[in-house]
Amino acid sequence: MSVACFAADWGTTHLRLWALDAAEAVLWERDSDEGMGKLAPGGAFESALLRAIGGDMPEAGTVPVIICGMAGARQGWAEAPYATTPCETPSAADATRVATASERLRVFILPGVKQQSPADVMRGEETQIAGLLAREPEFDGVVCLPGTHTKWARISAREIVSFQTFMTGEMFDLLSRQSVLRHGLGEGWDADAFLTAVSDTMARPAGMSAHLFGIRSSGLLAGLAPAAARSRLSGLLIGAELAGARPYWLGQRVAILGADGIGDAYETALKAQGAEVERVDATHLTLDGLRAAWTALKETA
Repeated sequence: MSVACFAADWGTTHLRLWALDAAEAVLWERDSDEGMGKLAPGGAFESALLRAIGGDMPEAGTVPVIICGMAGARQGWAEAPYATTPCETPSAADATRVATASERLRVFILPGVKQQSPADVMRGEETQIAGLLAREPEFDGVVCLPGTHTKWARISAREIVSFQTFMTGEMFDLLSRQSVLRHGLGEGWDADAFLTAVSDTMARPAGMSAHLFGIRSSGLLAGLAPAAARSRLSGLLIGAELAGARPYWLGQRVAILGADGIGDAYETALKAQGAEVERVDATHLTLDGLRAAWTALKETA
């Protein structure tokens, strides 16, 4: 089958590229480490895209390329202005058309979403939400997207009504690799230590800094196991996040769009607080959102 469209999720560290046929079926998928962070703004992105495509460009005609993520950031290929909440998930009608040296490519970068008050932004997660709505158009509730910068988004009537970002994943990475806590952390998982830590910070979030140092002192004085220390660090940070995000999840239907591991941790923590939680396989959500944008582009062509 001939390639009819390329779809790309262009993040800071990686590029995921799909080739789709006219029926929107995946012909192939590729990963490249040429993320936004390694490329200079402008033409370097086109060159990286062509390298990822390789010899699989169709023999004739132009091919649309639908892109989401950090390629649309100020430091990316071309800045794609944010849509403003409340808004529908951005589609091809909102995309920024990018001039290319190759006449064979028609490149469209989807915008991210911004919130004026309190100030917040997302790039890429809105396409996952679009993928969820493509699967479940009547979804009404809250979406949790765990990651380096976890997003909580309130969805109603196919719109992103509001959202909030928590730097929980980045804080975990920094504390586990660069703080004094790194000396006592190990691999493995201790579910009891995790849930106890979640409860500790939800009950007393003001004491989180002291609880964090308690991981170090418990390792030195009470023999806290490395796996338990790691689980406790995760629980303290996620517990503080859940305390801050309570207006989003309390009494709401919550869909977690996350991979195993981090998604499991959020599910366990939320269920322990009595939240109504469902897991959504996020493996192909971004692609589903990009497919929806391509469908809209074909309809307006």
